[in-house]
Amino acid sequence: MHDRARVLLVEDDNALRRYVEITLQRAGYEVLPAADGLEAMKLALASSVDIVITDAMMPNLSGYELCRFLRNSPHLSHIPIILLSGMERKECSQEEAFADALFSKPVFAEDLTECVAELLLARK
Repeated sequence: MHDRARVLLVEDDNALRRYVEITLQRAGYEVLPAADGLEAMKLALASSVDIVITDAMMPNLSGYELCRFLRNSPHLSHIPIILLSGMERKECSQEEAFADALFSKPVFAEDLTECVAELLLARK
């Protein structure tokens, strides 16, 4: 078992992904970056992940589809998911129900790391 929590970070915007990755690393997490949902799916299946942070809208496989995949996978369904959305939120869509937490972009680093810590703590 690894001692640092492992975060799967899925974001197609390179600059934002790097920003969030550095923020999480500074908070003491190990980060597995992925550029889209398809890459993230492969990483989730190939390595042990403690929590997933994913953008909602991405090429190849969206964050919503990734959430659905994780929730429907018996050995991955327990992983907490934080969904990042660039769209204005009106009401919670059905896809968003798969996520444990939802943030609108731009996301504040402190809010995100706080949420990661809370979700990981709740899972223990």
